Amino acid sequence: MDALENLHQRVSIPLLEGPAPSPEQLENIYRAALRAPDHGALKPMRFLNVEADARVKLGELFLDAASEDPSLNDDQQAKFRNMPLRAPLVIVAIAVIQDHPKVPRTEQLITAGCAVQNMLLAAHAQGLGAMWRTGALAYHPTVMDGLGLEAHEEIVGYLYLGTPARSRKVPGVNIEEFVSDWG
Repeated sequence: MDALENLHQRVSIPLLEGPAPSPEQLENIYRAALRAPDHGALKPMRFLNVEADARVKLGELFLDAASEDPSLNDDQQAKFRNMPLRAPLVIVAIAVIQDHPKVPRTEQLITAGCAVQNMLLAAHAQGLGAMWRTGALAYHPTVMDGLGLEAHEEIVGYLYLGTPARSRKVPGVNIEEFVSDWG
């Protein structure tokens, strides 16, 4: 697959199954992440691999965070527990924000986000399925503490990776809706 085809054909794949990416595929994914645009070459990101039984532990952490809502019923509790089980590998993408005189926080967050986009593209190029998710659990203090984040770190998202359970149609785009001339 050439680079433009990869860019034009990538879609999020919400239905994933095993196997997880191989060590070689995962290395390619991380190599791609570390090629993200990076003002100041700060590498303001880090990643946590969550697989096998660690996914169950992450589900319990999600449930702990959600349990602050006393109205949570059994089905809702099961949903939180099972979230990390939607894929054989979940990568927690973390922005590591550094004080820098020329590179503001926003640029560092964008760099971390670009790293995740590169990971999605690398996964797709290798025939893997991927889905980038966030939601309230990406910003919840209980989850951030449980994952060992420092005060200067933020979760950019959860990257679910695996083998596509089925193909997904690539929707068309209308470029004219998003592009105009200025001046």
